Amino acid sequence: MRIALFTTIASTTLLACGAPDQGNAAVTADPAAGAPANAVPAAAAQTGLPFAITPVADFNAPWAMTFLPDGRMLVTEKAGKLLLVSADGKTKTEVSGIPAVDSAGQGGLMDVVLHPQFAQNRMVYFSFSETGPGGKGVALASGVMQDGASPSLQNVSVIFRASHYVEGNGHYSGRIAFAPDGQHLFFTNGERQKFDPAQDPKATLGKVLRLTLDGKPAGDPGLTGRGFHPAVWSYGHRNLLGIAFDGMGNLWEQEMGPKGGDEVNLILPGKNYGYPIVSDGDHYDGRDIPDHDTRPEFEKYKVTWNPVISPGGLIAYSGSMFPQWQGDLFIGGLSSQSLVRVDVNGTNATKGDQWGMNARIREVEQGPDGALYVLEDGEGGRLLKLTPR
Repeated sequence: MRIALFTTIASTTLLACGAPDQGNAAVTADPAAGAPANAVPAAAAQTGLPFAITPVADFNAPWAMTFLPDGRMLVTEKAGKLLLVSADGKTKTEVSGIPAVDSAGQGGLMDVVLHPQFAQNRMVYFSFSETGPGGKGVALASGVMQDGASPSLQNVSVIFRASHYVEGNGHYSGRIAFAPDGQHLFFTNGERQKFDPAQDPKATLGKVLRLTLDGKPAGDPGLTGRGFHPAVWSYGHRNLLGIAFDGMGNLWEQEMGPKGGDEVNLILPGKNYGYPIVSDGDHYDGRDIPDHDTRPEFEKYKVTWNPVISPGGLIAYSGSMFPQWQGDLFIGGLSSQSLVRVDVNGTNATKGDQWGMNARIREVEQGPDGALYVLEDGEGGRLLKLTPR
């Protein structure tokens, strides 16, 4: 759809694929990587990138962020802190009111998104992993933000919980996106490294869900009529770590494949995306998974990666600061230590740029002025602002 200023595909060293989804785990020292991801030279020191990089703040294993109307930010940290950050990054204040978070493994305080009418109602939505009957699962909650010297979330309530809670610490997913109509939200539930729930019509695991703004199921009517959980919008997914609407109203999602086969999907109601029956990756124990092309009845990805990028975070860019990329997708790369651009043409997508960032990128966001912001993963993970050179 558009031509980048130029393409720089950095020669980054991918983490070993010997254990499930090491790209997703927030690390300070990863045995597979050999050294902490944040111990490499600063991304700002790199040359040949089409953007200048300005460090804004640093955090302890940040996971997600969103901008308030006045330019301040809310940033989640894996261990369970929600931080209110000044626009210049110099001030960070913890926001009280977050429920108990189980942060073992890939769990933690995850996404944070503002209600479409935040300026009027001050409502904040967030996701987190918790312990409950049957094991652990991902929950969606909302609260009303009170500002001031001691900011807090008031009237916090869990409005939806994954079904069912199971043992284990992986593949929670927990990404949130509001529909353009402002009447629904979409919520991702990973299959929790259990494989089969992604195809189980009664479970929300391995699914994209549609809910009302107060958390009531509002899934695809066709699936509901076939006996699916009433929140299910699409199914056959693995670990869905990014979801976003573009300016045309198309819903995009990215997910980690198994050993290979990371995907970007165009999410359509009622469709089965095939996992674990098909994937362009393989099981970590070496067992083959048939490729997507062998089963054309399943909805196929738009873009896939092998070797993997370990995607974290997703936006559809709509700003004016990088006009050549309007409408394209941006994805954080964890094991690939990169920022990835996907070129979008209507409902089709192809690989664009992959820029080496010398750190695991957990989150990517668009600023009010159209700048790109990325969060580095792990202890000391920095918030970086990207602007045109």
